[in-house]
Amino acid sequence: MKISRRAVSVGLGALGAGHAFTSARAEGLISELSGDVEDFRAGSEAYIYGYPLVTMEMTRRIMTNIAAPEGTHAPMGQFVRMRSYPDASYRVVTAPNADTLYTTAWLDVGKEPWILSLPEMKGRYFLFPMLDGWTNVFQVPGARTTGTGAQTYAITGPGWQGTLPAGVVEYKSPTAIVWLLGRIYCTGTPEDYAAVHALQDQCKVVPLSAWGKDWTPAPGKADPSIDMKTAVRDQVNALSGVDYFKLLAELLKTNPPAAADAPILPKLAQVGVVPGKDFDPSAADPAVLNRVPKISFDRIMLQFVTGGDFNRVNGWLYSTKMGLYGTDYLQRALVTAVGLGANRPEDAIYPVSTKSGSGLLARKYDGANKYVIRFDKGQLPPVKGFWSLTMYDENYFFVANPINRYSISARQNLKENSDGSVDLYIQHDSPGADKESNWLPAPAGKFILMLRLYWPNPAAPSILDGSWTIPPVKVAS
Repeated sequence: MKISRRAVSVGLGALGAGHAFTSARAEGLISELSGDVEDFRAGSEAYIYGYPLVTMEMTRRIMTNIAAPEGTHAPMGQFVRMRSYPDASYRVVTAPNADTLYTTAWLDVGKEPWILSLPEMKGRYFLFPMLDGWTNVFQVPGARTTGTGAQTYAITGPGWQGTLPAGVVEYKSPTAIVWLLGRIYCTGTPEDYAAVHALQDQCKVVPLSAWGKDWTPAPGKADPSIDMKTAVRDQVNALSGVDYFKLLAELLKTNPPAAADAPILPKLAQVGVVPGKDFDPSAADPAVLNRVPKISFDRIMLQFVTGGDFNRVNGWLYSTKMGLYGTDYLQRALVTAVGLGANRPEDAIYPVSTKSGSGLLARKYDGANKYVIRFDKGQLPPVKGFWSLTMYDENYFFVANPINRYSISARQNLKENSDGSVDLYIQHDSPGADKESNWLPAPAGKFILMLRLYWPNPAAPSILDGSWTIPPVKVAS
């Protein structure tokens, strides 16, 4: 099973012509619908609106379909604690990182609140974004927002009212579904692995009813009917229109729309989806609804080409509109489709580059060439957390290399040029012993680069407002 945990950047370079939406196809479909065009349009809007909620639920089912924590899976209410960075043989999750160890959990706060306890991080960078069922990051405890001291939170569900233990801060989730997507910085040395493991083991989640008690979670139950191999996106896209809207209606019972969503609710009702009620199969022609998914997903992917909030600078592509979406349902659906789990831009930006050069002269990166990216003096990525440049093959997996280096950052004690600038050498063969500190090994064939900026500078120079720009990657002369 391949589940992307990256920000939107994970899928940006992978969107192919197979997702292209053509006007001819649209016109042909509409002509088939004749008098049901309005139902189809309403269905398409409803599909795009509900895509994040349905995708989150399908992801939750797969990631929690296990009896006890193992690898990237854990039962509801229990932590996944990733203990090491993957190597080049890893093929489970696309675009893995070698910067933070994940500590994640899925919670159902619809019945009662859950208490999250985080230990003293001793100045170490971390963040624990909390995603609701609509993929909005509704709270982000971490180094940027709450500091690195010990902290305890109660995550409460929609409409909950009650009394919390003294000293516990309440975070209100708009939905019953909550995904804790924690990340803790780690250098990857044996000593630092041990230090982060100790911190991971001190991260706790318990239901409010068990707070202060000696509580052991019950084993999970694995459902053999759940497909654990097919990618989540493919499973969602394979749902018929009727099955999709039936599931959406069920999810809306515990994951209500936001107040700002009121204008779109009549369109949902037109296809039989009313928040709090069962799906009404008589509201629209099933044959019309079953045509909705394919063309609506094409609309989502078309947003990547013709719309969406993306910046294109010096061959790099990135977004500063993630994590909180308001009523921009197309952007929210697109980020869900290609980068489920995206952070708020204040916490992380993930620029991706697939080609060197620009316009008609742009060419995909190839290990047959040598490349260099130069940061002028004082112009390394401006962050308050950390930055790194990661090498992926054309399928977004790590690249085997003789020095086992999958990303490069300030951790490598980068050498400066005489003028204070810093060159990073991106090539298959070693640039020489005197330059290896600045070498990011490439495969012999095609590859993709991703620059991670955690906690980017909030003020100039900053990628957030464009006062700092990423330099181009050039073919070495």
